[in-house]
Amino acid sequence: MHAPDGFINAPVSAAVGVVAAAAVAVSLRGARRELGTERAAPLAGLVAAFIFAVQMLNFPVAAGTSGHLLGGALAAILVGPYTGVLCVSVVLLMQAVLFADGGLTALGVNITDMAIVTTVVAYALFRGLVKVLPRTRRSVTAASFVAALVSVPASAAVFTLLYAIGGTADVSIGKVATAMVGVHVLIGLGEAVITALTVGAVIAVRPDLVYGARGLGQRLKLRVNGELVDAPDTGQTGEPVPAAARSRRKVWAAGLVTSLLLAGFVSFYASANPDGLEKVATDHGIDQKAEEHAAAGSPLADYGVEDVDDARLSGGLAGVIGVGVTVVAGTGVFWLVRRRRGAETADAAAPSGTSV
Repeated sequence: MHAPDGFINAPVSAAVGVVAAAAVAVSLRGARRELGTERAAPLAGLVAAFIFAVQMLNFPVAAGTSGHLLGGALAAILVGPYTGVLCVSVVLLMQAVLFADGGLTALGVNITDMAIVTTVVAYALFRGLVKVLPRTRRSVTAASFVAALVSVPASAAVFTLLYAIGGTADVSIGKVATAMVGVHVLIGLGEAVITALTVGAVIAVRPDLVYGARGLGQRLKLRVNGELVDAPDTGQTGEPVPAAARSRRKVWAAGLVTSLLLAGFVSFYASANPDGLEKVATDHGIDQKAEEHAAAGSPLADYGVEDVDDARLSGGLAGVIGVGVTVVAGTGVFWLVRRRRGAETADAAAPSGTSV
């Protein structure tokens, strides 16, 4: 659902950009609490890289139309809603700047649609569901499925609203809304499956790493040999006990390898059909004033490496580079956020009149 430049006029794009910037600023503050320790920064960076990789895997949803993961629900459930907004925002920034995917002037629109709306809607619904459902792995996984499913058409509805306010083409908004929400319900099913499978897999091996399962009234239950048992205690802050006995390095390494394989190899077999927004834009004429991307001449534009003639190799290299850049950029951002919290904590703890 990456909107290009020219879909929405400059005043509305600028206004939405201000809203997106404010939301990112709020998320930076909120993420300081969610990250907990500096060891959480690499995991949050990995979530961003995984979302980047899976977004390359367009899946068919209807005749001539494909969809891909938006990632807001997955990020919010795994690392928290504030950190989730930042994860998806980092991905969108990397895609716009390096791969000419999503307009630069439309970056605020894309962050609002794909990072903020999906994360807020998904996490609010997820939290509501896990509070009323039985505390089992299946229930948490089911809640993630429903939350992800709803978040995608919600994002499509918000895009339609923004287009109704600042669209650059004279089209029937009613028809656009019907088409956008309709196709993105189908895409939402794919998003829900990917999100539920990923959350379920992480809960199966490391439930303490799933932010959405923390801080609830009862301990999470896992089914072992047909019996429900308590998941490992994570404490009030969500940190595993004892921390030294439960290293995150293996999880991080496995996640990185998976992301590299998805982006570097599996992405070659992704659907080549236009995604939901592209299809609706073509069918209903909202792309009449679409502009060429400012980074169209980038060496990695359109997820290929310039001067590499082999399509499989070109796309694979671009995917690997994208995962690498995203995990480094994401980890750097979250490390700085966590360091900032540490500095504020130290300042607050220092006696009056002293410095640290």
